[in-house]
Amino acid sequence: MRIYLNNRFVSEKQATVSVFDHGFLYGDGVFETLRAYEGRFFLLNEHLSRLRDSAKELGISLPVKPSDLGRLLYQTLIRNRLRNALVRISVSRGPGPIGLDPALCREPTLVIIPRMFNGSPAARRRGLRVAIVSVRRISHDMLNPQIKSTNFLNNIMAKIQAKRVRADEGLMLNRDGCLSEGSISNIFLVKNGRLYTPAAGVGILLGTTRQLVIALAQKRRIPVIETRLYPRDLYGADECFLTNTSMEVMPVSMADGKKIGTGKPGPVTRRLQGIYADRVRNDCRIVSRRGLSPEPSRF
Repeated sequence: MRIYLNNRFVSEKQATVSVFDHGFLYGDGVFETLRAYEGRFFLLNEHLSRLRDSAKELGISLPVKPSDLGRLLYQTLIRNRLRNALVRISVSRGPGPIGLDPALCREPTLVIIPRMFNGSPAARRRGLRVAIVSVRRISHDMLNPQIKSTNFLNNIMAKIQAKRVRADEGLMLNRDGCLSEGSISNIFLVKNGRLYTPAAGVGILLGTTRQLVIALAQKRRIPVIETRLYPRDLYGADECFLTNTSMEVMPVSMADGKKIGTGKPGPVTRRLQGIYADRVRNDCRIVSRRGLSPEPSRF
């Protein structure tokens, strides 16, 4: 596997960063995970915009222009002969003396890591098991949830608790007891044909997939309500699904050992899966025999 690291592609063994990198020392950095279908990145501009905004909030200067980042992402696919992949792009504060002062670091570190990925068809058919964990989502008045930071300890603790009860995903409440988000996902509930999802005000990351699903549902006249939701709403839902870049629209079959609806993916979830798949097919059309786009979308 060839990994892009600070101006060049290197092997996995060569892909090392300094122990003085503030991303390693303090989790001081930002990242995005993108998905490529048949050699084209889906929602490329949206992911790069969020990376830029996250970096700006932390005062980290991107080492290359966003438009050049797009080209580097496509080069990463080509170098690794990948058509269907997940690609993570990380930008840390960079190496510097020990200490929290951002001025200690002169140059940020840029890393692009690809891996082959063809989705999770078995999970999409059966649905995931989720558990509400005791770890609370960090309050949005303490840390801006729209910063997609490499400091993921809150989410890691939620994942650890979920695994202890053999759940696929841990769902976090905020300090007021409202459902916020999963360790790596946004949450949607279906009740009486309406779509419900936690509002931004409860302290969630406004995921790119979440935003697209809301837009696609509204276009198909599926009512969408962004509001405050509680565990009782989850247990009483007709359907539940999660969204993120890799999951797309992922059904939930059980929550805390209780069946959600029939315990199988419901009609609204299946419909949205189909609508989402159509959007991917339209946006990620094959543009050459190899399936690789010679020119990324303009940023």
